[in-house]
Amino acid sequence: MTALDDPAWRLFEQRFGALRRARQTETLLTFAAIVLLFVAAAVWTDFLPDKVADGVPRIGEYFGKLFTIEPTRGAEPVGVLSLSHLFGGVKQPQSVAYWFYRIDVYVALLWQTIQMAILATALGFAAAFAVSFPATRSLVGSGAAVFVTRRCLELMRTVPQVVLAFILVWPFGIGPLAGILAIAIHTTGTLGKLFCELNENAERGPVDGIRATGGSWLAQMRLGVVPQVMPGFLSYALLRFEINVRSSTIIGFVGAGGIGQELKRVIGFNIYEEVSAIVILILLIVVAIDLASEQIRRRFIGAMA
Repeated sequence: MTALDDPAWRLFEQRFGALRRARQTETLLTFAAIVLLFVAAAVWTDFLPDKVADGVPRIGEYFGKLFTIEPTRGAEPVGVLSLSHLFGGVKQPQSVAYWFYRIDVYVALLWQTIQMAILATALGFAAAFAVSFPATRSLVGSGAAVFVTRRCLELMRTVPQVVLAFILVWPFGIGPLAGILAIAIHTTGTLGKLFCELNENAERGPVDGIRATGGSWLAQMRLGVVPQVMPGFLSYALLRFEINVRSSTIIGFVGAGGIGQELKRVIGFNIYEEVSAIVILILLIVVAIDLASEQIRRRFIGAMA
């Protein structure tokens, strides 16, 4: 009798085949549900192919206006910018140099934006660090404390930063302070959630050892958990700082300081050259911050891990 004739092998094949068919059916049903949800969301949000096809060609209108020489009043249209015109001097309208004729103002506002992101990230990191430990189920015996703390973190990260900034502009006035507080609150909620997950994955051995020797709860956290999770904490903080730099730009639209206020002004007046100049500067700042963060991760976080 061969192995294929063995009753046990036949039973195994039957059960394995049934399990595989059940898994395939589950996969198909899951895929069908995802497709159905996607179609429903597209219909409800007007994300329709015809509207997308109509809108895509208009994306080039911005660049058409940007790279077309505007005629003087009563004159004939001049046409598309030539290279000599595009790279002309500061006094040449619609040249690249002309875009940046207010670069001193832009740099000052960008520096204010970066300072806002630094302060907001530092405040959010400190608050999230302190709150993440009582919000971790495996580190706290009180379920009520964990529940309340986690709901507070959810509230902080649920409200969009622009809405928070708009609310805080009323009591604190127009300026960077409202923006810093709005970003700090949202950062606390986001980092607090991430820090809790890192705490959950920390090894229990050091914590149990400190507890066995009579160490307090604070000692267990400081000596048993923090050394394990700190590299992850710093990595998430650097990522959040990059996000906060961009967020500091966006919340300026509601008067919360930074380069965003100036960006809103030039967009409102359809000053395409200045919009492009600000966007280019923001892009350069984000790239520089990303490169610097990568070096910090390699030198400091890698050494701590």
